[in-house]
Amino acid sequence: MRQAGRYLPEYRAIRQKVDFLTLCKTPELAAEVTLQPVDILGVDAAILFADILLPLEAMGAELQFVKGDGPTFPSPVRTREDIARLREPNVDETLGYVFDAMRLVRRELDGRVPVLGFGGTPWTLAAYLVEGGGSKHFEHLLAWSYGDPEGLSVLLDRVADVSIAYLLGQIAAGAQALQLFDTWGGLLDLDRWRIVALPPLRKIVDALKGKVPLIYYINGGTHLLPALAELPVDVLSVDWRLPLSEVRRRLGDGAPKILQGNLDPAALLAPIPEIERRTAAVIEQGRGGGHIVNLGHGILPMVPVENAKAFVEAVKRTAI
Repeated sequence: MRQAGRYLPEYRAIRQKVDFLTLCKTPELAAEVTLQPVDILGVDAAILFADILLPLEAMGAELQFVKGDGPTFPSPVRTREDIARLREPNVDETLGYVFDAMRLVRRELDGRVPVLGFGGTPWTLAAYLVEGGGSKHFEHLLAWSYGDPEGLSVLLDRVADVSIAYLLGQIAAGAQALQLFDTWGGLLDLDRWRIVALPPLRKIVDALKGKVPLIYYINGGTHLLPALAELPVDVLSVDWRLPLSEVRRRLGDGAPKILQGNLDPAALLAPIPEIERRTAAVIEQGRGGGHIVNLGHGILPMVPVENAKAFVEAVKRTAI
């Protein structure tokens, strides 16, 4: 996760020339940074470089990336009246640059490794849109979910519809699998996740099921595993807070056949022998079912490139 990013000098060199949104919206540059981890680290799949919030911009929400603050929405959506201001975009017109980048990546890779597309879940996208950016407490989102859950469901459903069109567009452009990121799904308890966050997520999963393999990632969501066992995706991607063997035990017979994860991203700051030891431990914990070795969250920007390489190489040596 976050294969292309600030830990790579080659990525930083491009970012010195263009801002983040320009990088996302320039297919040649987005394709170039997508390919960097494949060439530099030797990973087994490329993840298209984009941002999960782009569909919200396509819906008419002003999106800014402010240095030091990350993504911000100067006019957050917090009421039913605010929802009415959002539009139903033609994704080919508003997000076609993402599809163009996907086509370029497929052409450049020429089958070397598969290419993954991705998107955010409606709940996670709404977390940014309602709060106006990142948040420590998500007070606006959570208050809305308690005070007017029906109104919030209207927003989530609108986001789900745009997400379906966007993800289908990625498939048409060449995505060979899709990953859905639920970074803030863990904010909700199990019952409220089922009531609030699951319906729009299921709408997306049901629309995409069978077209390409679907991966669902949840951060901070180990308490949601009983519900995740019922989610009809091909791969469940989890954070690092539980060993994979315990994740599989809690999922029980309803578990997806394949788990993805789940090395602590901070482990890549350790000495290389410790990285190798911990990578071997993750692989051992993942035995007993299908397992895609990965980090449990995005790679940290301060990770040395040689440490990231050591992780990938350790996987390839050990995961036999």
